[in-house]
Amino acid sequence: MSKEVKELLVAMKQELSRLDCWQGVPPSAEAMSSTTPFCMDTMAFTQWLQWVFMPRMWAILDHGSELPKGSNIKPYAEEALRVEKISDLSGLIELVGKLDQLMS
Repeated sequence: MSKEVKELLVAMKQELSRLDCWQGVPPSAEAMSSTTPFCMDTMAFTQWLQWVFMPRMWAILDHGSELPKGSNIKPYAEEALRVEKISDLSGLIELVGKLDQLMS
């Protein structure tokens, strides 16, 4: 399963880049220290994916730790991405959904 998760993380990065949502500069330390789910009070969903979720997933994989169980990110992604007004969301939402399935 870790191979599939790695492939999905790479595909997610490619999709964020294609959507012009991949950022070169991280959010502020204050934004990164949010304790709200998905850092919704300090970051856009795409920022949270890039700067919080994906690095945590890579760290888990790199350390050979067990992946979290019961992921259910897709419903939030669908709502949050509407707010970000990104066109052609289907690819990113599909990738998030596949990741949810793998971790369920």
